[in-house]
Amino acid sequence: LPGTIDRPSIISVPGARAIWLADDVDLVRPEVILRGREFAHIHPDGSLHASLPPERARAAIDAGWAEPHPLAEPLGMPGLVMLYTPLTMAELDVVVALVVDSYNFVTGRSVDAATLGAREP
Repeated sequence: LPGTIDRPSIISVPGARAIWLADDVDLVRPEVILRGREFAHIHPDGSLHASLPPERARAAIDAGWAEPHPLAEPLGMPGLVMLYTPLTMAELDVVVALVVDSYNFVTGRSVDAATLGAREP
């Protein structure tokens, strides 16, 4: 994704990798980022936390791709979800598309997941 940096997470477990936004990337929804410019992170087991538009988060949960983050309700962040570890390339496409949705939500950009090789869920 344009303007992202792979770095250690500042809010997750040891070994988690952050998808961090570079300083020159505008944030249109900074309130959905828990710390720094880390809009998503990947756990060592392959699951991810990301902030999605609330309606997209609900659709992902209903479709069985995600579950609400334990802090989503207490923090008033209904789009904060955990995305399950993809087990196949088709599942990876879905997860990549959801991460792109998160990126677009946080930055206000409109990157198409298909341009990254992912198929829309």
